[in-house]
Amino acid sequence: MSIPSSRNDRVDLIRGVAVLCVLVLHFTLAFGLKNSPLGKFVPEWLLRGLTLNGNYGVTMFFVVSGFLITSISLKRWGQPRTLDARAFYVFRFARIMPPLLLALAVIVPLGCLGIPFFSNSDNGKSLPPSYFIIAAGSVLTFWHNVLMQSAGYFNYCLNIYWSLSVEEVFYLAMPLLCLILRRVWPLVVVCGAAIVVGPFYRRAHVDNEIFFMYGYLACFDAIAMGCLTALLAQKFTLGDRVAQIVRVVCGIALAVLYVRGIDGHEVFGFTFIALSVAGYLFASAHAPAPGPLAEKATRPLRWLGRHSYEIYLFHIIVLAGMRNYVTKATLSYGWRLPYFALFLFLTAIVAWAVARYVSEPMNAAIRNRFARRNAG
Repeated sequence: MSIPSSRNDRVDLIRGVAVLCVLVLHFTLAFGLKNSPLGKFVPEWLLRGLTLNGNYGVTMFFVVSGFLITSISLKRWGQPRTLDARAFYVFRFARIMPPLLLALAVIVPLGCLGIPFFSNSDNGKSLPPSYFIIAAGSVLTFWHNVLMQSAGYFNYCLNIYWSLSVEEVFYLAMPLLCLILRRVWPLVVVCGAAIVVGPFYRRAHVDNEIFFMYGYLACFDAIAMGCLTALLAQKFTLGDRVAQIVRVVCGIALAVLYVRGIDGHEVFGFTFIALSVAGYLFASAHAPAPGPLAEKATRPLRWLGRHSYEIYLFHIIVLAGMRNYVTKATLSYGWRLPYFALFLFLTAIVAWAVARYVSEPMNAAIRNRFARRNAG
């Protein structure tokens, strides 16, 4: 399927970087990359920084989500008070639910059969299959992160879907806030409040990563920065040269902050990562398409960005299957990088197939049905 001309290649690029960070983290936790040929060429501090800070990738996603949803809503409906909440929810349902339901249709049966890394026993606890009703239900009703705060890391596959709960609560709240507040400036105040509250919440829970990384209030500040960036980009445009400089500066800041890591920077690390992404997005909002060389060099990352949702949902299923085939202890030094390449390849194939045969046709079908009903 061709890529719509309205897509912003630089937004796809940052999403591709974000999802790659998540993939590297989860593979590293499962199999390790330190004891691989990379360890010969990359200093330990740098390798650790590159491989173990993937939760910052989720923060990047939150900023992009706030930016895109706000930008698209402004283009579609113009003002907050004219936003069509029903259409908004239908469009979000059409994009989110079909591949998510497919992922749950794979994970839940395999987990109920007791297949390792699909069952509810990843942290040593043994929970009954009936617990999947609660776990899968929490994913579909946007409180899986809250469930984790009481149950811990109880399911290898399902637990990564905590971030969907954060984004979906944002999707639920945004139309309501627009219709209640009706104008832009109250929305700016609400976003500003979320940005202020985020670090205070993380500081209060700095000793518990399930709270300071996964809680709603720990993540809404990044989404709010994305929303404010979209509002700002609607009013102001940078010149091409200035925008290029801002993108470079924000890219360097993002890389430095990422390698510096989460450890010891639990309170403001996520804030600065989000600010760097927001600056990059602001400088990319009205920028011309990349030149031929940049377009070619970034094509793989942009492909990951375009398929980032399917990759996020299904990479953990691929990884769980691979962990059932070989363990970290039995994966040899020389095979770690090839196994990582295989993981990326299989994930890409699965994500492409899900997008091609489930996400895109179901998204189109639901939207078309909605349009026909409205027209009738």
